[in-house]
Amino acid sequence: MSEAPKKAAPAGRAGRNTELPEHLKAYKGVWVFIEHDRGVVHPVSWELIGEGRKLADKLGCTLSGVLMGGPDENLDAFAKEAYGFGADKCYIIRDPILKGYRNEPFTKGLTKLVNEFQPEIMLLGASTMGRDLAGSVATTLQTGLTADCTELNIDGNRALAATRPTFGGSLLCTIVTLAYRPQMATVRPRVMQMPRANPDREGSIEIIESTLGLIETDIVTKLLDFIPDAASNAPKLEYADIIISGGKGLKNAENFKLVFDLAKLLGGEVGCTRPIVQSGWLEAERQVGQTGKTVRPKLYIAAGISGAIQHRVGMEGADCIIAINTDPNAPIFDFAHFGIVGNAMQVLPALTEAFKTHIAQRARKVA
Repeated sequence: MSEAPKKAAPAGRAGRNTELPEHLKAYKGVWVFIEHDRGVVHPVSWELIGEGRKLADKLGCTLSGVLMGGPDENLDAFAKEAYGFGADKCYIIRDPILKGYRNEPFTKGLTKLVNEFQPEIMLLGASTMGRDLAGSVATTLQTGLTADCTELNIDGNRALAATRPTFGGSLLCTIVTLAYRPQMATVRPRVMQMPRANPDREGSIEIIESTLGLIETDIVTKLLDFIPDAASNAPKLEYADIIISGGKGLKNAENFKLVFDLAKLLGGEVGCTRPIVQSGWLEAERQVGQTGKTVRPKLYIAAGISGAIQHRVGMEGADCIIAINTDPNAPIFDFAHFGIVGNAMQVLPALTEAFKTHIAQRARKVA
């Protein structure tokens, strides 16, 4: 009697086996690279600590921060902040060659840590530094990297499900790294909510001192001087509490004066859509959306903006969205908290006058 044929292992996505290779099962834990520069931690690192905490809780594992810098940098203080935002542990590499960011030594340091301690997930901010470092580290480790994610989750196979816009922002795609570790992802500032800090929370530290084996002559890039950004008055949309944005519904560049008037009165910033930048009406620093800034203000007023997915992914995290559009079927009304069907060139001046009256009345009551 012949033996019954064995059933093949269940295939996963795209016909691939979801079983993790045996040599990768030792990879455990969620890591967040904590980016700092000139004594200040980039806020995206704390946002990722908050998101990493959720992932670690789902996996039942430890959340760790990774800090790299020179011997005289205050990395211990940054680690204490990381505990307050949710980290259980911090790995710290101190080496003179890590004083100031350069790709080569930071890549060597981070890949050394990963190979030694084997995390299953590693998150970095999609900042200038984070994007530069993440690509180098993923290439060196020969693992998968999902860039500019808008959502992170854990699927049924303990894999990181990283969602990001694709096809020009018209679709959201969830990507998993099935047979490689660590699973890497970058997230833009303000995509994830800033967690509430608990200054009494504590954690452990693992310090790795001067182990990179690099000397200054080994590094091609040299740090000669630091020149502060001359454009200190450039718009800073990512952390603005109030943003008034305009789209093509404003008809021409001159009508953006109505947007600037309302933003100035409310102490907010002015944003716009990609077509506005492409038309030369406003500078690229004001663009909100997939190829622009991701924002999370308390109030977002969208004037003459249809609400296409490319713009939506950059601002849908706002606490309150008010949409103004002449088209009652505009997509933006599907996710706005409040909608005004009307001409933005009439509504914006009316809002400005109404706020002026309200502000004046409050001032009289205080007096």
